[in-house]
Amino acid sequence: MSEHHPIHQWPEAERPRERLLEHGAARLSDAELLALLIGSGTRGRSAVEVARLLLAACGDLRGVLDRHRGDLPRGLGIGAARWAVLQASAELGSTGLATLECH
Repeated sequence: MSEHHPIHQWPEAERPRERLLEHGAARLSDAELLALLIGSGTRGRSAVEVARLLLAACGDLRGVLDRHRGDLPRGLGIGAARWAVLQASAELGSTGLATLECH
């Protein structure tokens, strides 16, 4: 799918959220998972493209999550709110949620 189209215009089978719901998170690429956390793209870039650019600039998903907000590439729409979501997800992932029980 061409990246200049908003994700809501992609075929449903190619959209990250729908792929996660259908096949599970393990089947998504790091870029697709990151795109779900980012939420939306920027003018002319889908959230998946923004995620790919972040991954390329930072080396990998850990590199993105470990960077301070001011050290992320500019122009990708990662401001304070989106950076906070990324940091919260990193913290949740590090707490070992698989061992927690829901009551």
